[in-house]
Amino acid sequence: MLHIVNKSPLTSTTLESCLNTAAGGDLLLIEDAVYAATTGSAFEGKLKAAMGRLKVHVLMPDLEARGLADRMIEGITPVDYAGFVGLTVANKNCQSWL
Repeated sequence: MLHIVNKSPLTSTTLESCLNTAAGGDLLLIEDAVYAATTGSAFEGKLKAAMGRLKVHVLMPDLEARGLADRMIEGITPVDYAGFVGLTVANKNCQSWL
């Protein structure tokens, strides 16, 4: 399953809910959720812990738009829009966390 999170972890519990619930699959951080994919963020430890059961991806154009491309956590896979489409095709189900 592809889990898609778009809300900032600073203003929403969406990412935390996803990490507490998702048993496996791919996690894609888009829009303001990309703040969690940066070194020094409050979610760095939680994302690293989740990498044992989830493959974590970040939409690179969103990370770049926020000037954070040089702060991406090691082990997170950057994807472009084609990669986003590829993840949706590769996963039988997609869950957008609202």
